[in-house]
Amino acid sequence: MLEVARIVGGRRLSGTVQAAGAKNAALPLLAASLLTSEAVTLRNVPDLSDVRFMAEILRHQGATVTNPAPGTWVIHAQEITHRTPYDLVRKMRASVCLLGALVGRLHQAEMAIPGGCVIGPRPIDLHLKGLEALGCVVAVEGGVVSVDATRARGSLVFMGGPMGSTVLGTANLVMAATLTPGETRIECAAREPEVVDLCALLLKMGADIRGHGTEVITIKGVDRLRGTEHTVIPDRIEAGTYLVAGAITGGDVTVTGAEAAHLGSFLDKLREAGVGVETGPGFIRAFGRPTRAVDIITEPYPGFPTDLQAQFMALQLLVDGRSTVTEKVYPHRFMHAAELQRMGAEIAIDGATAAVYGDRPLSGAPVMASDLRASAALILAALTAKGETWVQRLYHLDRGYERFEERLRSLGAEIERLPASAMPKGFAED
Repeated sequence: MLEVARIVGGRRLSGTVQAAGAKNAALPLLAASLLTSEAVTLRNVPDLSDVRFMAEILRHQGATVTNPAPGTWVIHAQEITHRTPYDLVRKMRASVCLLGALVGRLHQAEMAIPGGCVIGPRPIDLHLKGLEALGCVVAVEGGVVSVDATRARGSLVFMGGPMGSTVLGTANLVMAATLTPGETRIECAAREPEVVDLCALLLKMGADIRGHGTEVITIKGVDRLRGTEHTVIPDRIEAGTYLVAGAITGGDVTVTGAEAAHLGSFLDKLREAGVGVETGPGFIRAFGRPTRAVDIITEPYPGFPTDLQAQFMALQLLVDGRSTVTEKVYPHRFMHAAELQRMGAEIAIDGATAAVYGDRPLSGAPVMASDLRASAALILAALTAKGETWVQRLYHLDRGYERFEERLRSLGAEIERLPASAMPKGFAED
């Protein structure tokens, strides 16, 4: 059933919310469970549609997957297949991280190339280039990637691309290299906390990895990996979204269980914008409205996260003056701008840069979510708009936020989830 969010703006948000486990860490961790024939238990896994879908893919591969308690998943991949069909992977690009796990465990893989993404082209050429550097034979035909890794050996692999390092590409190469003979040295490796968390799991499984969290990761192949238990890191993007929710309403919101060290550049920009920020062991607090227009440039970690770009743009709508958002990771990731304009925002886009002219009154309107982070940004803008806003295509939101509207309500927001049929006549999409 299609659902929508109805938001009434003007409520000041205050209170505390607990950070959930990181979606962008959990998905590669679930894939990594295929690297061993023993059971892997993951805790603090968020309850998201993407997670449930990855579990479905793992079952198709032959693994036994159970969810014995909220946030806990047990994966036991005794016997698995190397083939993954398009009708499964087309629904979620992150399923590409199965490639490295299958190559490592079975030394072969056959996978349909995951579908495109509305935020712009996200090719997997660097993933395949990295596997070829290990000596894998890679073929692409009819939209299917076939990999033969029977003669693969550790090697030097450069993972840089036009937009910097690739997170899932680094994850794939790390997983493949753990069971590949010899030493693999990955240069221009992604430094994201989610990659570090993957390496932490693999170390518990018996992998030999050094340098994770830096631009050079070194892996010595081992003969086998074992089962283990692991707790997923908190979701820095979700935490940042709730902090913006507090600031955009002039409120006072604390996110517990969050790691301030994972959000350094984002928190710096909040402070630069005039938002009060306080951090401590296991919490981040944001209070007060922004007062200054600032410029942001999205970059790979530790730069400003592209996954918080849309939310920060919504925040900048409050500030008098001109701010700019430059997208260096996904230059076309501005589809939310047109929907914000429907609410009264003044935004001008020139290539990979958006100029935001703030302090224009926002009014509630029917808007359409184009992707996961855009859906969050529209809801954030609605929290400060006059009147009612109806956000359609809410299924995007469910890919990355657990019980989002329920948790916003706990902070004082007026928001509810309704069937699409509840929208006023003439508002709904065709």
